[in-house]
Amino acid sequence: MNRTEWFESKWRWLKRFALLALVGTAAVVIGVATELVALAALGGLSWIPLMFWVAFIPILHWKERYAGDNSTMWGAFLVFEASSWSKLFYWFVHVLPDWRRSGRYADVP
Repeated sequence: MNRTEWFESKWRWLKRFALLALVGTAAVVIGVATELVALAALGGLSWIPLMFWVAFIPILHWKERYAGDNSTMWGAFLVFEASSWSKLFYWFVHVLPDWRRSGRYADVP
C-alpha cells in the first residue's frame, strides 16, 4: 500500500473525530454554563474516539509503514507502554515525517 492510500483513510477518520471533539467541546461549555450535566458529560465522552485514534495511529503506522532499525523496540513501547508518551513521541519521529515525505521516509513509496 502506498503512502497516499495509507494516510488518506487514517486522516479522514482523524478529521471526523476531531470535528466530533470540537462539537463535544461546545457541548461541554454549553452544558456547564446552563448546568446541564448530561450535555456536559456527553460532550466529554465525544473526545474518546479522537483520543483512541490518536493513540492507535502510531501502532498502525509501526505495523505497516515503519522505516527504521528498531522495530522490536518500538513495537514493545507502542503496545505495552501505558502512559502513551511513546505514542506521542512516535508521532513526531515517524508518522509526521512519513506524511511530509521527509527524513528516512523521503524515498518510501
